[in-house]
Amino acid sequence: MDLIGQLERENGKKTLPPVHIGDTVEVHYLIKEGDKERVQLFIGTVIAMKNRGIRRNVVVRRIVQGEGVERTFPMHSPRVKDIVVTRRGETRRAKLYFLRDRVGKQTRLKELLGEKARKERELNKAMRAADGSATEGS
Repeated sequence: MDLIGQLERENGKKTLPPVHIGDTVEVHYLIKEGDKERVQLFIGTVIAMKNRGIRRNVVVRRIVQGEGVERTFPMHSPRVKDIVVTRRGETRRAKLYFLRDRVGKQTRLKELLGEKARKERELNKAMRAADGSATEGS
């Protein structure tokens, strides 16, 4: 049997949010300050996704006070509580590293609209509702 695959299935999250390159996302990340823990939001654009399975990472970029900040979030990490897609971006590339050279309004991507985006939004809502009802019953 595939031992690594079995470990990935046991330790990974059951469902992952449907995140794509170019999406604007809110990453709810659990941080520890002293002896307290709290959830902090990191809002930015997904510029890259790496690896597969339990090793999947998302690189999110945002501009803070005129400086570009990029963070890599492991999607299966217990520290990543939730990833919420706020805006769908329309892209033609797998990696959006060209956004590093841009400043201000040039960093915006065209929004993905239409029937496909609407169906995906409804599917995402249904999945969230199903996950919420499953955790409430436990």
